[in-house]
Amino acid sequence: MRCGVDIGARSVEVLLHDGTRTVDVIIGDSLRDPRGNAEAMFRQILERNGLTKEDLASIVATGYGRNYFGHATRTCSEIICHARGVFHLHPDTVTIIDIGGQDSKIIRLENGKPVDFSMNDRCAAGTGRFIEMAGDILGIPLEKMGEATRDGDDTVEISTMCAVFAESEIIGLLQGGIPRERILRGVFRSVAARTLGMAGGAGVAAPLVFTGGVARNMGVVRAVEAETGLRVVVPPEPRITGALGAALID
Repeated sequence: MRCGVDIGARSVEVLLHDGTRTVDVIIGDSLRDPRGNAEAMFRQILERNGLTKEDLASIVATGYGRNYFGHATRTCSEIICHARGVFHLHPDTVTIIDIGGQDSKIIRLENGKPVDFSMNDRCAAGTGRFIEMAGDILGIPLEKMGEATRDGDDTVEISTMCAVFAESEIIGLLQGGIPRERILRGVFRSVAARTLGMAGGAGVAAPLVFTGGVARNMGVVRAVEAETGLRVVVPPEPRITGALGAALID
């Protein structure tokens, strides 16, 4: 049995894999104590599967908090782990777009190996936090966003790429009588354009797989498809690909 632990800025994923299938997974919040929460989740997943730490062939930690997880037998970069996890699920993948709560990345694969990548981990624009902020202003909760923007394709341009100034722009549009759903579609298009603009040399080509917590938002998925002209594949649980890849690392 192998264990992968992905400690991100907004969430933690702990996954068990027996070499053939995912046996169990726990997803929780990082909150103010990502290391403590990751350790608690690690103990929980072992307990509910009747395992001890000694029963595990490997414990690989990834994500920004990987170096703080004391139970790890090794650590590995999130780029390598996401690539490994996505390739396991979708072996024909060429491009990965991963958008989480605090960062976003584009990874280009060749034969399942990452050959180029770009990452935004310094600005909230283009991340889940930006979408969450917009939802708070518009009064649309995260779980309702995909449904709210499903019918229709009219949108509005969010011209500001800085999350701080975009907040004022969104408020101005709302006060100007622009429908909330139209503004939200504009936010989604802005996030998609911002993320895809990072591609640079990495490029974006099909098959394209979208992972991370934001990939559960079908409004953003539609925006990425509109921006790229490509069909987007979303894994059944797009948040766990990093932890899955960590568990599969040799």
